[in-house]
Amino acid sequence: MTAFEGLTAGTWTLDPAHSEVAFTVRHAGISKVRGIFEQTEAELHAGETAQDSSVRATVQIASINTKNEGRDGHVKGPEFFDAENHPQLVFESTEITADGEDLTLVGNLTIKGETRPVTFTGEFGGVAVDPFGTTRAGFSASTTISRKDFGITWNAALEAGGVMVSDKVKIEIDAEFTAPQN
Repeated sequence: MTAFEGLTAGTWTLDPAHSEVAFTVRHAGISKVRGIFEQTEAELHAGETAQDSSVRATVQIASINTKNEGRDGHVKGPEFFDAENHPQLVFESTEITADGEDLTLVGNLTIKGETRPVTFTGEFGGVAVDPFGTTRAGFSASTTISRKDFGITWNAALEAGGVMVSDKVKIEIDAEFTAPQN
C-alpha cells in the first residue's frame, strides 16, 4: 500500500477517455483562451510511498484543440510549438509528496526542446472500482509556466498597449489511471 490510500504498487496507465490536459492563456489582456490536448499518454509508477513513485506523461502537440481551427494551426506552427520539429510535450517527475489528499508533483517539463523544472500542486481524488471491475485512481493538479522559458516568444503589440498573448500559461490536469493488470 502506498501513501495514496488504496493505490497499490505497480504501473498504472492513464485512461485518456476520463482525463484531460488543459491550458488557459490571457488574450489581448482582457479575456482568456482555453484549450486542451486530445492525445495524452501517461504512466504512474506507484511505489511503496509517494516518494518512491513517479509519473511520465507525453502530450501530442498536433492534438491541440482551442475550438478555433485557424488558431490551432498557428499554435502548432513554428511561431509557437513548432509541432513539426517538436511533436511532443513531455513531463517526467523527479519528486512526489503527499499529505492526505494534497499532493505536490515536481519534475521536468519539455516543450519545444527546452526542459525546465516545474511544480504542480493538486489533490489525490482516491481509488474506486467501476461497475466493470476496473480499479481506478484520480488526480488533479495545476501549475503556471512562462511560455518564454520554453522558447515560445511570438506576440503582437496592441494599439492600446499590451500584447496579444500573455507570457503566463496555466496548465490544469485531471487524470484517471487504471490499476496494474496482474
